[in-house]
Amino acid sequence: MERSTQSSADHTNPRVHRPPIYTAAVIQTLENLDWRSFLGRPAMPMPQQEVLDGLCDAPILITGAGGSIGSALARRLGTLGLQRLVLLEASESNLYALERDWAAALAAHARSATPRTPSMTPILGSVADEPLLQEVFAMHQPRIVFHAAAFKHVPLMEEHPLAAIANNIFATETLTQVAAERNARVILLSTDKAVEPASVMGATKRVAEQIVLAAGGTVLRLGNVLASRDSVTEIFERQIAQGGPVTVTDPAARRYFLTLDEAVNLLLAAALVEPAALLAPSLTATHFIADLARFMACELAPGRDIAIEFTKPRPGDKETELLWSAGDQTLPAGGSGLVSIKAELHSRQQLDAGLAGLRAALDARDLADALAALRALVPDYTPSAAVLALSRQNSPQVTR
Repeated sequence: MERSTQSSADHTNPRVHRPPIYTAAVIQTLENLDWRSFLGRPAMPMPQQEVLDGLCDAPILITGAGGSIGSALARRLGTLGLQRLVLLEASESNLYALERDWAAALAAHARSATPRTPSMTPILGSVADEPLLQEVFAMHQPRIVFHAAAFKHVPLMEEHPLAAIANNIFATETLTQVAAERNARVILLSTDKAVEPASVMGATKRVAEQIVLAAGGTVLRLGNVLASRDSVTEIFERQIAQGGPVTVTDPAARRYFLTLDEAVNLLLAAALVEPAALLAPSLTATHFIADLARFMACELAPGRDIAIEFTKPRPGDKETELLWSAGDQTLPAGGSGLVSIKAELHSRQQLDAGLAGLRAALDARDLADALAALRALVPDYTPSAAVLALSRQNSPQVTR
């Protein structure tokens, strides 16, 4: 794919300031866009049916079950006829929507030939709530935990770093400890932003990876998931519906992209890989975000002249993300479209000591100390100027 050569938009260009009059011209939705034509590659392989059937025998817990990937995973497991599926979600509205979707799925299931009737137990609460987790594990005894609950918005977490540390790191530690006590396996949904991170979100997910791996769990790093909730595709969709401009932070910005179905398939495949594995999809090419914007403009508003305006990188943004570092070794992980990453990890003693220091800083609301502890745990983390400026303010830090 050719690199975009379009320069920043001229703010005197009337195209940039066109009023939002093109809503009626949008003729498709994100769900039925032909993402395959944008990706320019075959779909990643689906797990074999016998592999999927094996998942139906064990109770499964999904945290962050109301999010895009969590809810899509829940629906897929429901189609398999999973007998005991527990869905933990902190957002009341997301859990309510998930229950409605499940009711519709049950109605469709009743008309299908699948012999098993799936069972779902919704639970409203936070993965950081240890008494709740103890109760969930005692009552439902999940054997596999898909951990999708996390704070994921990079610019927002640059403004609220202590919240990212509390939720992405210490909630994961709580879940992992409870799961280990009950002999349950945790599969962490991670991100390419955890590799050589430039954001608090990425750095906290990197520490979460280490926590899960140290406990014998599995980590799956994904890239950007197309048509997921609050993703760049939703932003572009709204901007195109309003007639533009479509805003892109940097003409050189590139990302790995996956469809939602591919993300779910990879998670299911990860459940069958040996424990204590760090995994990523076997993707070889990134795509320019500007090319995604142009593709969506052509598909959603054909015949319209939708401008692209380049802004500037936000705090925590990188030009290009990676699925693994240059020094890491990778090996194929079966025929599932996954690779196994051999990366250097802290010892259990080093990890525990680093977490203790980070916990003390978090409890004191001291961002400067928390940032120092986070950088000790993730030496290749490069904090943004925004976070460094925030850490220089009076301690203890109170997030804005």
